[in-house]
Amino acid sequence: MKGPFAMHPALPRTALLVAAGLALAACQTVNTVSDGDDSRLMLKGFDPVAYFTRGDHVAGSPAIKADHEGLTYRFASAAHRELFLKQPASYVPQFGGFCANGIAYAIPWGGDPDTWKIIDGKLYIFGGQSSKNYFLMDEKRNLEFAQRYWRDEVQGMHPRIQTARRLVFRVPHYQSGKELEEAWRARQGK
Repeated sequence: MKGPFAMHPALPRTALLVAAGLALAACQTVNTVSDGDDSRLMLKGFDPVAYFTRGDHVAGSPAIKADHEGLTYRFASAAHRELFLKQPASYVPQFGGFCANGIAYAIPWGGDPDTWKIIDGKLYIFGGQSSKNYFLMDEKRNLEFAQRYWRDEVQGMHPRIQTARRLVFRVPHYQSGKELEEAWRARQGK
């Protein structure tokens, strides 16, 4: 086609790239696994209500589950499932279930359901005991960083793209694992 409606040869490829970028930008930033029929399983199948009612991480049953915002949650009991369905926002993990310490650096990775803390009535997951220790060294400051980065930068981004970006372009307060470990040991008097 010639004239004013002729397409530039690169237009179809550019349109595809723009569409792919928009699709990635609109994705949910969540830490899920696939298990059996549950392709977007939160908390690796652990019961989100048990953190609050039992004070422990408890495996949920594949037979007792509920979907919320396209994600599957499993529960240890029907009573926990009912509590969740009444107020899901009260039980879902913050930062899409990613490690809260990673989110304080704008990096969505990690998140082990067996390492957690409830802060101000909200469930936070960590990537292991060291990550939790580092976060808790300055809980208020790290929580402020994490909430800001989640809201302004991480939420809605594809986790791998965001992680790669922030591993190259680090946040101003970035500390390496070695630096964090040294600070932790100094606090412990070691």
